[in-house]
Amino acid sequence: MIPDAMTAVEISTPGGAEVLKATRRAVPLPRHGEILIRVAWAGVNRPDVFQRKGSYAPPPGASDLPGLECSGEVAAVGPGVTEWAAGDRVCALLPGGGYAEYATTPAAHALPVPEGLSLQEAGALPEVAFTVWSNVVMRGGLRAGERFLVHGGSSGIGTMAIQVARALGARVFATAGTDEKCGACEALGATAINYRSEDFVEVLDSEGGADLILDMVGGSYAPRNLDALADDGRLVMIAQLGGAKVELNLSTIMRRRLTVTGSTLRPQSDSAKAAIAAALRRHLWPLLAAGTVKVPLDSEFALEDAAGAHRWMEEGHHIGKIALRVAGG
Repeated sequence: MIPDAMTAVEISTPGGAEVLKATRRAVPLPRHGEILIRVAWAGVNRPDVFQRKGSYAPPPGASDLPGLECSGEVAAVGPGVTEWAAGDRVCALLPGGGYAEYATTPAAHALPVPEGLSLQEAGALPEVAFTVWSNVVMRGGLRAGERFLVHGGSSGIGTMAIQVARALGARVFATAGTDEKCGACEALGATAINYRSEDFVEVLDSEGGADLILDMVGGSYAPRNLDALADDGRLVMIAQLGGAKVELNLSTIMRRRLTVTGSTLRPQSDSAKAAIAAALRRHLWPLLAAGTVKVPLDSEFALEDAAGAHRWMEEGHHIGKIALRVAGG
């Protein structure tokens, strides 16, 4: 039975973590091509924080509730959906709405819970899996034998990127800000660089330069990333935690034949996200089932304590993913 109303956490007004408030909302109805998921776990991601602060609006037609990924079971399917049925265990990329007991998403953005993974792990998987695979593999073109650098190596994105790059046969470097976080990166197979005491440009230069860099910092890191690249290297930007406006020397890019690109996931078309999902099912899901790639979980919070989860993320304590317990399982 699907109830008429559900518990959800909404952004009462743009601001600090305290603006996340538990409320009652109507259960959404799946539209054509969509499924309704009874949420067990929802992942917490940095874009949720940006949305809470008022700087990352949901796309047109999406739920105003935060939450870009979840796991659970299919509660209902909309018209035109044939690949899923009520009761199927899924994890899914969401356009929004994950901080709730029920959420809708295009059917093509859902994937089966990988064999051997718990619903908790699966609930913290889609956003990082879609982001890393689309930017490291599909956009960045990482190949075996190349040198790969990821900034923020102990984050959810970073821990996934390290493992994917290792599975592809790359040599991996990762930056982090504490000995504990560097240790976590090393445990996953990366050469860790403590950015508080080491210069990643010098480290990569001594190794011949990075063939690919995945960066979520931006700001002052942008020109330094160019210096850290090998000739013909690629820089993929996925966030700008350190600032969006930078000054780059274009002659460096041209002379050394560098590629600078980037993307954000949420604004992409439904068909683009469906293509990423299909690639994940073919290539990454077998690695998850085999245990080659794991979902490092840092901590869990109850749905009603989403504010606590946001504070924990913003304080920078976490290593890996933070999950919200909605129904558990």
